[in-house]
Amino acid sequence: MSAADTKAVGPPVPVPPDPHPTGKSSSDDDAPRVQKRKRKKGALLPYFLILPAIVAIAAVYLYPLSKTVIMSFQDMGRRELWSGEPAPWVGFEQFTNILGDPEFWWVTFRTIVFMAICVTLTMGIGLLVALLMRKLSTWVRLVLTVALIAAWSMPLMVAASIFRFMADSDYGLINTLIAKVVGEDWLGHNWYLNPVQGFGIITLLVVWGAIPFVVVTLYAALTQVPQELEEAAALDGASAYGIYKFVTWPVIKPVFTMVATLSVIWDFNVFGQIWLLRGNKPEPEYETLGLYSYSKAFESTSFSQGSAIALITVLLLSGVAVYYLRQLMKTGEVE
Repeated sequence: MSAADTKAVGPPVPVPPDPHPTGKSSSDDDAPRVQKRKRKKGALLPYFLILPAIVAIAAVYLYPLSKTVIMSFQDMGRRELWSGEPAPWVGFEQFTNILGDPEFWWVTFRTIVFMAICVTLTMGIGLLVALLMRKLSTWVRLVLTVALIAAWSMPLMVAASIFRFMADSDYGLINTLIAKVVGEDWLGHNWYLNPVQGFGIITLLVVWGAIPFVVVTLYAALTQVPQELEEAAALDGASAYGIYKFVTWPVIKPVFTMVATLSVIWDFNVFGQIWLLRGNKPEPEYETLGLYSYSKAFESTSFSQGSAIALITVLLLSGVAVYYLRQLMKTGEVE
C-alpha cells in the first residue's frame, strides 16, 4: 500500500461500545419483570375465585354466630323476644349455671359416647367395604357404587321413616325377623323404652347414612396405592396384614384421618336423626347437646341458656376443627 492510499483511507472511525456485550437485548431484561407481574396477578386469582363463597358463608354464619355470642351473655326470655325490649346483661351467669348443672355433664357424656360408637362403626365398616371393592369385578363394583350413592342421596326424613317402620313394635321388620329366630316374645317389643336399645336404632340410622361417603372417599384413596409395591411385598413373603400395615395404610392414612375427623364433628352434632325417630318429641334420656340446647331455648323459653350451650358446643368442637385443618394443610404440603 502506497502513501497516497494511506491518506485516502484516513484514520479509523471509532466504533461505539455495545450496550449489551453479552448479546442480550433490552426486551430480554424486561422479561423477568413481566413474569413477576404476571405471577403477582396470578397469585391473587385464587382469592378472587373463592371470594363469593367467603362472602356467602359470612352472610349465612357470621350474623347468627355473633347473635349467639351476644345472647349467651344476656337473659333473654319470652317477654324480651315478643316486646322487643333489650335483654339485661348478666355476664357469665348463664355459663356458670350450665357448667354447674349435673344434667349438662350427663348430656355431654352421653353425646361423647354416642359419637365415639358411631364414628368407630362408620370408619370400621367403611374401611372394610372400601377394601372389599378393590377385590370385586368392575360391574359389581359399579353396582355397589350406585347403591351407595343412592343411599347417600336419600333425604333424612325418608331414611328416618324407613327406620321407624323397621323398628316398629307391632309391624317392624326387626321384631319379625328376631321372632322367627328366637321366639314370638319379641313381637310387640318397643325398642325405645330402653334408651340403650333406642340409641342402638339411632346409631344404625346414623352409620347407614354416613358409610357411603366414607366408602367412596377411602376407595378413592386406595386407588392411589401403587400395586407394584404390594406385589413386591407379597413376593418378599409379607402376609396380607403386613402388606396392609406397611404399604397400604401409610398411603391412605391422611385421608382416613380427615374423614374420621369430619365424622367426629358430624356425629357430635346429630340432631335430625334423634328428632325424627322420636316423633319430634325426644325424651330427656335421648337428649344430646344439640337437643339439650334446643330444649332449653324453645321448650323452657330460656334463649340465652340455649345460646350458651350452643357456644360451649362450638368451643368443644373447635379443637377437633383445628386438628382437621392441620391435617388438611399437611396433606396439601405432601402433594
